[in-house]
Amino acid sequence: MSRALVIIPTYNERDNLQPIVAAALSQLPAANVLVVDDGSPDGTGQLAEQLAAADPRVHVLHRASKQGLGGAYIAGFRWALARDFGFVFEMDADFSHDPKYLPELLACAERGADLVIGSRYVIGGGTRNWGLGRRVISKGGGTYARMVLGLSVSDPTGGYRCFNRRVLEALDLDRIRTQGYGFQIEMTYRTVKRGFQVEEVPIVFEDRRVGQSKMSRKIFVEAMTMVWRLRFER
Repeated sequence: MSRALVIIPTYNERDNLQPIVAAALSQLPAANVLVVDDGSPDGTGQLAEQLAAADPRVHVLHRASKQGLGGAYIAGFRWALARDFGFVFEMDADFSHDPKYLPELLACAERGADLVIGSRYVIGGGTRNWGLGRRVISKGGGTYARMVLGLSVSDPTGGYRCFNRRVLEALDLDRIRTQGYGFQIEMTYRTVKRGFQVEEVPIVFEDRRVGQSKMSRKIFVEAMTMVWRLRFER
């Protein structure tokens, strides 16, 4: 079996970091975890180094400052491609992505899917502890992206994912500049346009346990305008 890497971007996630790393490794004991920390002032990066010193499956990639979710994942993808990892996960640090789904995502990828998305909007999926406004933004944003880009993926904005290495090798990572919400849409679109197979497995997305959401109006607007750039790019 090809090795799996779970990428966990962090910014001020000290309270969540140790339990989320432990939970991920308990679900996939043969996997590795890469913490990509954006210079968290709360000491998340230092804690990540302590975890890495105690467990050879844990690694840390430090970035100088808060530079966005998309950039953190791109840095993680490049780190994975430079090493012998066949499957690469995206996963939030705040337990909104329940680690119990990791084996199912990996199994789907091992059966041949090029990109597996943990989907809130297929049968069996859903959200928990979300207000009406957030549900409208999430569902509406995904519908908007699907309509503009002609995607059949139910949850193109979902950030709980497993990529086969061949997808990351085929995509031009230098072209991907969007962050947050838009980053997931762009990665989905470029994967589909290259002819790769995308599968969705149901997950229940739960609001974060500790800390504050990184979602902002700027990130949302970026995503909504980015889809038109993708739609008309050559």
